[in-house]
Amino acid sequence: MAKDKKMVTAITSMNEDFAQWYTDICKKAELVEYTSVKGCMVIRPYGYAIWENIQHILDGMFKETGHENVCMPMFIPESLLQKEKDHVEGFAPEVAWVTHGGSEKLEDRLCVRPTSETLFCEHYANIIHSYRDLPKLYNQWVSVVRWEKTTRPFLRSREFLWQEGHTIHATAEEAIIETEKMLNIYAQFCEESLAMPVVKGKKTESDKFAGAVSTYAIEALMHDGKALQAGTSHYFGDGFAKAFGIEYTDKENKHVFPHQTSWGVTTRLIGAVIMTHGDDNGLVLPPAVAPVQAVIIPIAQHKEGVLDKAGELLERLKKAGLRVKLDDSENSPGWKFAEYEMKGVPLRIEIGPKDIEAGQCVIASRWNGEKVSVSLDELESAVQQKLQEAHDGMYKKALENMDNRTYSCTTLDEIITALAENGDGFIKAMWCGEEACEDEVKEKTGVGSRCIPFMQEKISGTCVCCGKPAKHMVYWGKAY
Repeated sequence: MAKDKKMVTAITSMNEDFAQWYTDICKKAELVEYTSVKGCMVIRPYGYAIWENIQHILDGMFKETGHENVCMPMFIPESLLQKEKDHVEGFAPEVAWVTHGGSEKLEDRLCVRPTSETLFCEHYANIIHSYRDLPKLYNQWVSVVRWEKTTRPFLRSREFLWQEGHTIHATAEEAIIETEKMLNIYAQFCEESLAMPVVKGKKTESDKFAGAVSTYAIEALMHDGKALQAGTSHYFGDGFAKAFGIEYTDKENKHVFPHQTSWGVTTRLIGAVIMTHGDDNGLVLPPAVAPVQAVIIPIAQHKEGVLDKAGELLERLKKAGLRVKLDDSENSPGWKFAEYEMKGVPLRIEIGPKDIEAGQCVIASRWNGEKVSVSLDELESAVQQKLQEAHDGMYKKALENMDNRTYSCTTLDEIITALAENGDGFIKAMWCGEEACEDEVKEKTGVGSRCIPFMQEKISGTCVCCGKPAKHMVYWGKAY
């Protein structure tokens, strides 16, 4: 995330340069700012407010399912990290190390947390002794560090915010149920709060989390046809428990190893929102996570009674539980219209002398540009209805984009032709289960496996690559 030399004066068209369009929105909507720390970003108040709303909704969903928040240290001793071989090898290229404390060299260097499995395992080993101590359903909201080579705001940065759930259970069955439950919660959140359709499925063996028995993911399709992994949930089996000596005494007084899970989503979801819903005029924010759900713009505010009436509408909508702003600055209405359109505020409410006289106001919807006049007596219900219409319309539009850019293919040549003729998107194709074929598909077509969807279809009976009998239908795609 090197310092951006190009000052944003306008938003580049997404059809002209999608990557620059994305950067322009991040900057012009005041979501982020670059820093002297290479690969890291300042999340500005407007961007952080989106994250706070994401956090608030998800945290409530976690707590409804019995999870508790904890906080682990940000440093992990190298000796602790080394206890799970596959895990440490998987993260080794991305780890940042602390080698000195003050002027003294550390005997056991410290890893800056890339993820917290090892710390949770150490803690579990200290507190779990009996079946009565299980399950533990924990989550934490923290930042992590991964030394990425190529960075982009929200999508990939060296430090990012996330939540990581870590649970431990008496049996494999309980842990697998937890793993799938949390994936379903992520999918529900994306669809109901972010208006973003996702595909749920299992990662291939080569693409699963380091140290996991199995990894599940939700995959979303961005406006440009590239896939984005929006959330993951992992089943660890008892491998970590054995590595860290976590045992408990069961009801038969036998010593057994418990089974673990972990699951997480990050500030990458903000990037997903931008690339799923944004347009050439800027952000288009889903009402559930928009910092401001409606902005009130007084027209001819210098005239008597206009600002008073606008203030009255503000208080009414606040009492209705909505996030509302009144812009009574001296900027022109036209400037304000463009500003809040660019910031993706779902609704704009216009009120002027003629509106007051007619007992109405004008509501403009960001997602489709529609403007309607509504009675002031029905303001609260009209705004609520328009916010729901915005969510539903945005979801439908994103789903249509996914459907229109999903291609079923039976050969590698068909994949190449589909991408060449239609542009990037999801490819649905059969796979024999062999990693060599998975690699060859990516090498020859440019699309990698995204997930083995839970909702299986039989595109054909043979592998898209080798022609042998197929085991799974797989979603393939180019990914962020």
